[in-house]
Amino acid sequence: MASDTKGAKITLYWLEKSRSQRVLWLLEELKVKYELKTFKRTDMLAPPELKEIHPLGKSPVVSIEIESNKAKPLVLAESASIIEYLIDHFGPHLAPKRYQAGKDGELGGEMDDWIRYRYFMHYAEGSLMPLLVISLLFNAIKSQTPFFIKPVVLMITGGVESKFLSPNLKMHWQFLESQLATSPDNGGYLCGAHLTGADILMSFPLGAVRGQSGLTKEAFPKLWDYVDRLQNEEGYKKAAQKIIEIEGSYDPKL
Repeated sequence: MASDTKGAKITLYWLEKSRSQRVLWLLEELKVKYELKTFKRTDMLAPPELKEIHPLGKSPVVSIEIESNKAKPLVLAESASIIEYLIDHFGPHLAPKRYQAGKDGELGGEMDDWIRYRYFMHYAEGSLMPLLVISLLFNAIKSQTPFFIKPVVLMITGGVESKFLSPNLKMHWQFLESQLATSPDNGGYLCGAHLTGADILMSFPLGAVRGQSGLTKEAFPKLWDYVDRLQNEEGYKKAAQKIIEIEGSYDPKL
């Protein structure tokens, strides 16, 4: 049964091979009614039509038409911002309780799992994704380079990968493995025993590169199993199935 949307019409502007899939998962997880509009990339870029929704023309973007102000819909961009807003209004169960008992509003009175939650809501895009974007760009450059200059390109990209990308990605995989090992209440998620918005946010970068960039089951078994756990969540599977029905297929890898 769909949850109450508080009289609002929610629309997700979804782009293939983009961060928007995790917002679709969240909407399925929240069981709210929404409209889905899908877009295809052109030469790896988002289509210009998305600029009609938001000036940057990126995805995900969510618009919310509110009954009290139908003339001007609320437009939300940036994955973490969208997820935080939707959870605030429709799914507070997907965010840990903030304060310890009797410490509401106190400096340092926050729960450990809430501190983790706030951190990972920023970590996904602030620390991890920039490295993965660089890796993606390098792969595109190598695959599209004319053969007569490919040796030079491979030498340059290979040097950056071996001295910068690979060591930094390994450091992040080790960090995430340790975070899962020390999850509060021996939980199977980053912030404890229950799924949160932070896990939904992390699903995209981890699902996109699992099996690549040094992220293997042998080296990082907890992290590998964590991605399995996320991709077996009912909301995740419903979101993937919805795209399969519309687009014909869905692959979390980039």
